[in-house]
Amino acid sequence: MLRLTDLKLPLDHRGADLEQAIRTRLKLGKGELRGFTVAKRSHDARKRGAIALIYALDVEVADEAAVLARFADDAHVHPAPDTRYRFVAQAPATRVHRPIVIGLGPCGLFAGLVLAQMGFRPIILDRGKAVRERTRDTWDLWRKRNLHPESNVQFGEGGAGTFSDGKLYSQIRDPQHHGRKVLEEFVKAGAPEEILWINKPHIGTFRLVTMVEHMRGTIESLGGEIRFQQKVDDLILQAEGTDRQRIRGVVLAGGEEIRSDHVVLAVGHSARDTFAMLHARSVYVEAKPFSIGFRVEHPQAIIDRARFGPQAGHPLLGAADYRLVHHAKGNHAGNGRAVYSFCMCPGGTVVAATSEIGRVVTNGMSQYSRNERNANAAIVVGIDPSDFVPFDGSGSPLAGIALQRALESRAYVLGGENYNAPGQLVGDFLAGRASREFGEVLPSFKPGVTPGSLDSALPDYAIAAIREAMPAFDRQIKGFAMHDAVFTGVETRTSSPIRIKRDDTLQSLNTAGLYPAGEGAGYAGGILSAGVDGIKVAEAVARSMVGG
Repeated sequence: MLRLTDLKLPLDHRGADLEQAIRTRLKLGKGELRGFTVAKRSHDARKRGAIALIYALDVEVADEAAVLARFADDAHVHPAPDTRYRFVAQAPATRVHRPIVIGLGPCGLFAGLVLAQMGFRPIILDRGKAVRERTRDTWDLWRKRNLHPESNVQFGEGGAGTFSDGKLYSQIRDPQHHGRKVLEEFVKAGAPEEILWINKPHIGTFRLVTMVEHMRGTIESLGGEIRFQQKVDDLILQAEGTDRQRIRGVVLAGGEEIRSDHVVLAVGHSARDTFAMLHARSVYVEAKPFSIGFRVEHPQAIIDRARFGPQAGHPLLGAADYRLVHHAKGNHAGNGRAVYSFCMCPGGTVVAATSEIGRVVTNGMSQYSRNERNANAAIVVGIDPSDFVPFDGSGSPLAGIALQRALESRAYVLGGENYNAPGQLVGDFLAGRASREFGEVLPSFKPGVTPGSLDSALPDYAIAAIREAMPAFDRQIKGFAMHDAVFTGVETRTSSPIRIKRDDTLQSLNTAGLYPAGEGAGYAGGILSAGVDGIKVAEAVARSMVGG
């Protein structure tokens, strides 16, 4: 099988045109093309009005060796990669302990699934509820202002990714094609098959709910055990010298002890109490950079026109997205401080994502159709541990959490202390005046948005950097700094504020048998990368358990 890449055709090409383009590109005679499948399809929208589709294809030809020889110097013609997943181990017939997985977000889900498929019968513990109960609790905040601290956007089956756009793309290096395994398992669980070949696949919240349930059933059918509302409060540790220790199990909030020598920690980026417990128990933790900012909303039609021009609305293009970056130059903003768009949700909504009482956090979400009126994205500013000092000068690796909590508490006050979020028109934000009411763009955040000034919602350097960036973004997307666009605050959970460092075997640097994984440990950022990390960690656990 050959892989042919970078084959361009017009947006409205006919089905037969693709086959003819393959024949022409590879100089194939009649009968030499045996078949082909689409490996990836993207689009090139740099020329508005002349948008092209770009294909990568797996092609079967009569004489593969001859074609490869003919195109030996062509980087776009080469043997197709082998993306089949191969298990690294199989559970032995006798074993003392079952592996434990803490957390059932994308990372924990795939760690548990792959361990179960290899016969290790994992025990998966999640502090939250099953996904449908969790969905009801989440809507209770959005509709009735009732927060459930252990069952919300952050905690529960499916993790934070369940209430998101369901994006399934990433920029991680993936030489072993673990991402393909993630996508194939999602298709088995009910995702549309197109996610295997569309360039930027997404699923949407409603589909994710049923898919997560299906994958849970698969794990259980293979002997895995999933226990909800089982918060891990402590670790059972055995000292090994002065600066090392080994995990022997976990202690649940109700006092129950579960013994295991292999524990996957996949708790997500908002398990702040778990991070504090790990630090207190001397598991090596360090502070890491992350970003803070606001959600911005525009009419989706403006983004579509700016990106696609007269071809906006074409069914193959769908709702347009964007990715923006600006490096602040003003000394007031900190030279080189990055401002960028994050977690862009075409045709979506801004959602309440707090997990702590008396705090407000935003996130973005879309359904599969992406047909809501507004586009939204986080506009965030990069910060590092030196920025944490005003919020916690102790030098603790948990200082970033103190910063997050301070900003989220401030947002709660600015919103009216009722879980409304504070908001401001972009035009008023740039002019330095408070907003009194909203205009053309109605904010989508539920339970509601209170207009006012966001100047005190973030540190001064972040406000200044965003003010500098918005006109630059407007030059890239006409209308991005439109007066009636809406900022909603605050976005503080772009990634984990800590990293739980691990060694080459993917175990904690100083706690043998503990496998930090996914977003919470600082090793992923999104559904796909978290799933890939879960697979990698499951493989490491399996190798250790069979002595490999």
